[in-house]
Amino acid sequence: MSGLIDWVAVPLSYPFMQRALVVSVLVAAVCAVLSCYLVLKGWSLMGDAVSHAVLPGIVLAYVLGLPLAFGAFIAGLSCALFTGYLKENSRIKEDTVMGIVFSGMFGLGLVMFTKVDTDQHLLHILFGNVLGVTVQDLIETAIVAGGTLVIVLLKRRDLLLYCFDPNHARSIGLPVRVLHYGLLVLLSLTIVASLKAVGIILVIAMLIAPGATAYLLTSRFERMMAIATAVAVSSAVLGTIASFHIDGATGACIVLVQAAMFVLAFLFAPTHGLIWKRRRGELAAASSDAAR
Repeated sequence: MSGLIDWVAVPLSYPFMQRALVVSVLVAAVCAVLSCYLVLKGWSLMGDAVSHAVLPGIVLAYVLGLPLAFGAFIAGLSCALFTGYLKENSRIKEDTVMGIVFSGMFGLGLVMFTKVDTDQHLLHILFGNVLGVTVQDLIETAIVAGGTLVIVLLKRRDLLLYCFDPNHARSIGLPVRVLHYGLLVLLSLTIVASLKAVGIILVIAMLIAPGATAYLLTSRFERMMAIATAVAVSSAVLGTIASFHIDGATGACIVLVQAAMFVLAFLFAPTHGLIWKRRRGELAAASSDAAR
């Protein structure tokens, strides 16, 4: 027991680890709540597209002397809006449009980054640098993540109906277009809040894994949100502390813990787990043979 306490207490004795843990938990909570809607809506690739598209915005903001988060938000939102415009005005399917847009934006960002003289480390942008979070970064993340989380929770029923059945939402008078673009704005804000913790590459896992894990464990949306939040927050805590002991990348450790939890849910979920499905199939076959 004392060994477990030391395993947790030793990393948290350092201020930079305390800040890293707080930021990771904040990002995990908001990503978990939003991931439930993305999984239900089938927008997992949209999160991938927006996360990759923020790179040119970050570079341009650096050149203009603007906050990097502002540039990331504008670029991510522009990518989402442009994807919607192309989908509505062409015969190309949405997943194809997203693949073209996000790869093009990401390539543009890489070219821009190589042409700009900067002391920014590309790996920190791509994979995060949560151990280098300052108090100011912590405050900014708390404001963005907290504001996004409050908005999602206040409009959770409208967003749920829109994601589940947009035609029914339109028929009862809900502003479907506003909800559509509002969800895109919230997605962009969430990605901006996650940049310091996991970067623009690993944030997609934070936006998918918690919701996908919870989806395997329950059929009720309110419970799904609670499970997703618990999975994400516990993964953030375990991943952050584990990264200290193994001297590994913190964002990657968090994502690995989330992936492990998804695998466990995939195998052992009471209703949808692979093991229990096979077990029920064997019992059904045995009862059928006995009846004969």
